Parts: sequence; C-alpha cells; structure tokens
Amino acid sequence: MNRVQIRSSERALSVGTWLIVGGAMLYSVLTVTPLMAAHTPAEWRWTAPILPLVVDAAVVIVVRLDSVLARLGGHGGAWPVALRWMTGTMTLALNVGVSALAGDLVGVAVHAVAPLLLIVTAEAGLAYRRALTAAVLAVEARKRAEQDERERSAAEREENRLRAAREQREHEAAIAREQREHEATLAREEAERQDRIRREEAERAEAADRAEREADERREQLREQQQAERERLERQATQQRELEAQQRAERERREQAREQERIERERAALLSAGPPAEKLPEDRARSVVRAAFAAGLAVRVAAELTGWSVGWASARYQEHRDNGPANAPALTR
Repeated sequence: MNRVQIRSSERALSVGTWLIVGGAMLYSVLTVTPLMAAHTPAEWRWTAPILPLVVDAAVVIVVRLDSVLARLGGHGGAWPVALRWMTGTMTLALNVGVSALAGDLVGVAVHAVAPLLLIVTAEAGLAYRRALTAAVLAVEARKRAEQDERERSAAEREENRLRAAREQREHEAAIAREQREHEATLAREEAERQDRIRREEAERAEAADRAEREADERREQLREQQQAERERLERQATQQRELEAQQRAERERREQAREQERIERERAALLSAGPPAEKLPEDRARSVVRAAFAAGLAVRVAAELTGWSVGWASARYQEHRDNGPANAPALTR
C-alpha cells in the first residue's frame, strides 16, 4: 500500500467520522432539548439547548484532538480517554433519558443507536488513525532505508572511483615529480651560470652608473650654484623694486599731504573772507558753499559768506549731500 492510498484512506475515515459526529450531534440536540425543557423552570426553558450543545462541543474537541495526536503519533494520556468515555456516557444517558423514564424499552434501544455509534466510531477512528500513522511511518522508514542504501552504494562507487583516480594521480605525480626534479637540476645549473654572467654585467653596469651619477652630481651642483646666483640677483632686483615702490608711495603721500594743505588753506581763505559787500559770482559762490559744507557750517552762514539766498545755499548743500565727499570737486580760487 503506497502513500497515496494511505492518504485516501485517511480522508475517507475523516469524512465518515465527521458525518457520524454531525448526525449524532444534531440527533442529540433534537432528542435532549425536550427532556431539558421538561425539567427546567418555565422562565428558563429557553436554555434547554445549551447542555446538549456543551456535551456535543466536548465530543468535537475529543474527536479533533484525537485525530491530530494520532496523526503525529502521540498519546494524550488518561485524561483524553476519561473525557472521551465521559462525553459518550453523558450523550447516551441524555438521549435515552426520556424513553427510560417512560419505561419504553424500544425507545431506549432506538435512542441509544446514535450515542453508541458515536462512542464506537470515536474509539475505532482513533485506532484506525494510529494504525494508518504507523503504516505511514513504516512506509517512510522503508523508503528512507532504500534511499540510504542507494546513497550508500552510490557513495561506495564514488569512493572507489575517487580512490582509483587518486592512485592514478599519485602515480602520475610521482613520475612528474621525478621529471621536475631532473629539469630543476638542469635549470639550477643554467640559472647559476646565468646568474654569474648577470653579476659580472651588473658590476660593469654599476661602475658605469656610479660614474654617471658622479657626473650628474657635478652637473647638479653647478645647476644649483647657478640657480642660487639667479635667485640672489632676483632677490636684489625685487628688493630694489620694493624700495623704489616705497619711495614712490612716500612721494605720493607727501604730494597728497601738500595738496590737502593747499585745499585747507584755500578753504580757510574762502571762509575767512567774511560776508561780501555784494553777491559773489556764481563760480566763486559755489566754491565758498563747497568749503562751508566741507567745514560743517550751517546753510545760513554759507548764504552770508556768498551773498546769495539761503534757498540757493540750501540747494547747493543738497547737491553736495547727494554727490558725497568722494564726488565733491576740488576747491578753486
């Protein structure tokens, strides 16, 4: 029996078991509910279906967990057995209760069919599942054994092949090693001869290089001396240019100072002239206003010094403010 057939048998067993469980639960609810309603106060008769549903829920738990444990090859111990028989006994007692109280033996026999069938199905299903699980494990163990045997045979064949190949490689390696040792001896002798020739050539080349380096060093020293002389002359030229630039800047500073002194003298002369007897010409009046603006005098004072109106002097002040000190023209006589 292969694995597919075992799986098919498990599905058939599972479907049949749940059909029996479902039918027995439905029949039990329909049978037990009137009994519970007859023995319950009127205001609580609506709770009559609860007890059969609770008992049937326990039956479902037992059947489901037994199937899982059987599939895994486990065993829950004594408590699952006690729960299974207790639920079966309670279902049987509740189903035959009405007929037993009425003394109806035929009714007792009829109502005992579903609970007994449920109890026996649960026990038989558990046994079937354990047997099927054992069969599956046996099939898998046999397949693993066959696979291990095939792998072991393949490993042995591969090991034999690798051993033969290794021995062949070792033999070839020994021959090749002897050949390499002979060639290495010849190569070593040739290398020693070539090395001797290279040393002689290297000594001659080193002597030539030494002479060339000495000549290069002499040329380098001469170039360094020439470079140092050029740098000394450049430094002297740079110092001379800097000295000339300083002298030129000093002359420009003295000229600017003399020019500023001249402008100050002209400004002082313009401002010290006092109010004129009559209005000054416009060019000279502009010069006086420019000097007054530079000296920070009031607009009224500038107007008195030029003989022009305060509005005209104020307009000239505004022009000087707009132009700024940098754009103000030099004073003229």
